[in-house]
Amino acid sequence: MQRGYFYFAFTLLLVFGILSSLVPPAQSSQQSDDASKVTEPTGSDKVGSKTDDRVVEREEQAIKLDGLNAAQVKELREKAEKFTFQAEVDRMMKLIINSLYKNKEIFLRELISNASDALDKIRFLSLTNKEVLSATDDLSIRIKADKDAKTLHVIDTGIGMTKEDLVKNLGTIAKSGTSEFFNKFNEAKSQTEMTDLIGQFGVGFYSAFLVADRVTVITKNNDDKQYIWESDASSFSINEDPRGNTLKRGTEIILHMKDEGLDWLEPSSLRDLIVKYSQFINFPIYVWESRTETVEEAAEKSEEKKEKKDEDATVEEEKEKAEPKKVEKTVWDWRLVNENKPIWTRKPAEITDSEYNQFFKSFTKASEDPLAKTHFVAEGEVTFKSILFVPKTADFDAWSNFGKKTDNIKMYVRRVFITDNFEEMMPKYLSFIKGIVDSDDLPLNVSRETLQQHKLLKVIKKKLVRKALDMIKKIEPEKYKEFWKEYSTNIKVGITDDAANRTRLSKLLMFWSSNNDKEQVSLADYVSRMKEKQENIYFISGQSRKEVETSPFVEKLLKRGYEVLYLLEPIDQYAIQSLPEFEGKKFQNAAKDGLKIGEETAEVKERREAMVKDFEPLTKWLQETALKDKIEKAQISDRLASSPCALVASQYGWDAAMDRVMRAQAYQKAGDQSQVHFASQKKILEINPRHPLIKELKRRSADSPDDKTANQLATILYEAATLRSGYALEDSSGFAERLEAMLRRSVNIPESETVEEDDLDGAAASPPSTDETAKKTDESATKTEL
Repeated sequence: MQRGYFYFAFTLLLVFGILSSLVPPAQSSQQSDDASKVTEPTGSDKVGSKTDDRVVEREEQAIKLDGLNAAQVKELREKAEKFTFQAEVDRMMKLIINSLYKNKEIFLRELISNASDALDKIRFLSLTNKEVLSATDDLSIRIKADKDAKTLHVIDTGIGMTKEDLVKNLGTIAKSGTSEFFNKFNEAKSQTEMTDLIGQFGVGFYSAFLVADRVTVITKNNDDKQYIWESDASSFSINEDPRGNTLKRGTEIILHMKDEGLDWLEPSSLRDLIVKYSQFINFPIYVWESRTETVEEAAEKSEEKKEKKDEDATVEEEKEKAEPKKVEKTVWDWRLVNENKPIWTRKPAEITDSEYNQFFKSFTKASEDPLAKTHFVAEGEVTFKSILFVPKTADFDAWSNFGKKTDNIKMYVRRVFITDNFEEMMPKYLSFIKGIVDSDDLPLNVSRETLQQHKLLKVIKKKLVRKALDMIKKIEPEKYKEFWKEYSTNIKVGITDDAANRTRLSKLLMFWSSNNDKEQVSLADYVSRMKEKQENIYFISGQSRKEVETSPFVEKLLKRGYEVLYLLEPIDQYAIQSLPEFEGKKFQNAAKDGLKIGEETAEVKERREAMVKDFEPLTKWLQETALKDKIEKAQISDRLASSPCALVASQYGWDAAMDRVMRAQAYQKAGDQSQVHFASQKKILEINPRHPLIKELKRRSADSPDDKTANQLATILYEAATLRSGYALEDSSGFAERLEAMLRRSVNIPESETVEEDDLDGAAASPPSTDETAKKTDESATKTEL
């Protein structure tokens, strides 16, 4: 009986043992995490960089589709919902793939940047709702290469995407920006400019096709199921993941690498790319890689040594102590690559220019070093750390999105990214400034809207503007020329918009000048060269340097050696009008009434008064008779040297440059009373009393106020002055007719002589005989020539 019981128990234990070996043990989450670190002995027979079979299986189940057999994968793809790319996306992908073949490495920068954005979004949501991190509170980016499968995996635990997000974000792009993207991309002069555009337009994901012929995206958003998106760059498919939720939350991108992209499956290559482009990403980036370690193992047996002392002696065996055996092993683990703490938390003295430049490129996706930077800690009512940069080149959409683009300043609270979408974190004119702000004084667990209204934020904004302007002011002269070329309009807009900082901004202004035809000059430079007792800064506006240099308004100023600023852009005059003065010197428009050139002595004043009295009959005749419907008044000019006359605006009227700008304003409503008022204002006709034409006109008008020739001469002089002064003629056809009549008289062609008529039947009209022509010429020879 006992013997039968023994055999039964033995059989039962044997069956239980067999069944246990067939059923895999359940793995806790802790066990799964521990499995991410694997070791294996390294000896003469080691093969590459491999882990034990069980760990490989666990890793593949965690990050690959290999949990499905070939038949299941085939069925999955057959049942997937098929989509075609939006035409603009298809064209854009082809453009990227064909144009950036020399700079393929940017693919990893773009994918990491997208992963970082996804992590920022989920972390921000967690500030007001901790439940969004219930699936996993790990916020990281992990990159793993599989040489055997020729795949590269980029995994993040960010916000993930819903099915709708997959179609919207990975199948279409905003049409409003596509044409501009294509235009800018085609205009790009280098690979560097092209890569910058990809980041700026938010189409970096598609750079994956530079190195991969197929891309798989597995994603899980808290509000949807886990989905698989797959594309070969010609079309894409979306399917619900039959494995269920394996990611917990986030996105995994699998690149099926082309043969020419296999070099990036080396962990060392991946690490180098991360350090080059992404080391300042604010989330940990891990790379799955191996390293060799020397470990100790206990010896399996004690070694026995036999020693024969002599031939007759007995052999004595000594049992020696077991000594540990040193063995080399390959250890696989997730290795952190971006180990540096946030750069803005370090002391400026400890940071190299190279680190600043790399940080700038990392968070702006730029390829060039910044033009200027400032790193500071602000203390007082609010304490915060900040780094601000001036990019070397302005964004391609700087003016098309002027006043809209708000994502250049990234706001952190206690090292946690909050937003880059605050309204006017910088004023519109400084929207080109890029940087970060990190404060411990602002509340962390409030909405973006609530934070935006926080009183301390206004203090931060004010200090940022002051620091930004101070940074610009300190740019060295040669680099400042580059700055001015890119951002001059911004500074001029600031002059008009920012009254509080107008004085600071005025020191940054530069204009073309009569003193320098090679480069622009600052207002400080102009003031330093002013003549003794010169009270005003003279300027004139126009469309080109040639136009303003030959303008009648600056003739006497230039003749007497006064420097004149040339305002050649429409915004220039707005900026100057907003400045009451600069270093105590007022601005004087050379094209407006009231121009004073130098100090007027008693002798000069007396001579001028005598000349005014002498020409009073002419000015009165012009104003009341010849040009009474065209001018406000006529007066003797102090600004003309060689021209007979000029048309001058009143102190508060529009000069020619402003007149052109205002008439061209597309947003002006028809019949706008203010525009009608200024546009219809009559101008002042200034005459040069020393010019022979003016002297002759004075004589003729005195002899006979109704003299036809005198009246025609006055009208043509007025119209010529209108054109030379930069204004448009209201009656251009009348001007042409009067000019033709004047030309007829100058070559003795009678006004009555008409143009020959064409024969309607096509027969050539008989030309007048030579005798008839000579006779008419003789008859008109007696007429007076002007």
